[in-house]
Order: sequence, then structure tokens, then C-alpha cells
Amino acid sequence: MVAGCGRGQPPARTQKPSPVPAPATLPRIVILGDSLTAGLGLAPSDAYPALVQQSLDDAGYRFEVINAGVSGDTSAGGLRREDWALDGDVRILVVELGGNDGLRGLPVAELRANLARIIERAQQSGIAVLLAGMEAPPNFGVDYTREFRAVYRDLAARYRAPLVPFLLEGVAGNSRLNQADGLHPNAEGARIVAGTVWRSLQPLVQKIAQSPKPKAKP
Repeated sequence: MVAGCGRGQPPARTQKPSPVPAPATLPRIVILGDSLTAGLGLAPSDAYPALVQQSLDDAGYRFEVINAGVSGDTSAGGLRREDWALDGDVRILVVELGGNDGLRGLPVAELRANLARIIERAQQSGIAVLLAGMEAPPNFGVDYTREFRAVYRDLAARYRAPLVPFLLEGVAGNSRLNQADGLHPNAEGARIVAGTVWRSLQPLVQKIAQSPKPKAKP
């Protein structure tokens, strides 16, 4: 005799599995940069974006830092990647670009135009921008160095964006804080860079955390 449900008894109910809640997503801070942001030569946890994430967490801010650094990128390369980098709920864009423009002696006018477009696109989407300044090497002459430096100051004023005057302040030129190439911070240097970025980023984070994301401009 085959076992089965008793006559007149209702069939057993199949219990539906409880729905798995989707993972919560945090508003994003994207750092669009080159090898300095990517953390060339460092463990991912030692790159300055990861250290900025740690500062956010320690301060109780609920944001996710996205490291959008690509080694070798120029300002033109960053501009080409911007749409991809700004995918998702991005509230703040940190722009760290220009170092490779300076190393290659690319025209300052191109740097200015590329950075301006990056900032405009972000602001038109309701994203706050923090601009990180860079310095050109001295081998292209005093005029080039001066014009290069002025790009960051002028754009920050034009777009009313907070400015880190020089990303590598206190690190550049110090062999104790850089890798053997003399260009990229070591782990100790990256901690200083993270502190430099955090001092300018924290007030912006505080402001963004207390207000809804503004609507994108048409």
C-alpha cells in the first residue's frame, strides 16, 4: 500500500521561502583619478581612498567610497570615463586628475577644458565636486608651472567647488614618504594624502549628509 495523505485531509501546504532583502546601498563618493588614486604599488587597503573610507566609517558617516583611479590616466581619460564612474547614487565626486598631463607637458588649455567639463557634468547631475590640485614638474618652465597651478584655483572659484590646493602637500619630494620612483606615495605617504583629502572632504560630507540630493539640472 502506498502511503499518502489520508482521505478527507487537506494537502499539506507548501511554505513559500521568505524573500531575501536586497542589500542596502549607500550613497557614493567617487574619486576619479589616476595612479595616485588607484594606489599604484600599494595594497588596496593602503590606497588613500580606502583610508578616506575608514575616516568616514570612524566618524559615523554612511557613505561608500568608490576608487575610480586608473594608472596613467590624463584629464582627457578621466573625462571619457566620467559617465561610467558616476553610475549609481553618487553624491560627491572628488576629481584627482592632471598629474599625467603635467608629466607629459600637455597643453594647459586642454587640462582646463577637460576638468571644466568633468565638473560641469557632475554638477548638472546634482553631484557636489571636490577638486584636488596638482603641480607640474619644473622642467617645462616657470610659465607652464604657473599656468598649470592656476587651472585648479580658477576652476574651483568658477564652479564654487572646494579645493585641495595640492594633493601631495607634505609628501611630494620627500623620499621617506614615496616609493622608489619618487612619484607615488608609499603607505605612510598615502596616510598623509588621505588626511589632506579628508580635511576638505569632511565639511562637504557633513553638508551632504544633512540635505537631500539636489535634482539634476535639465
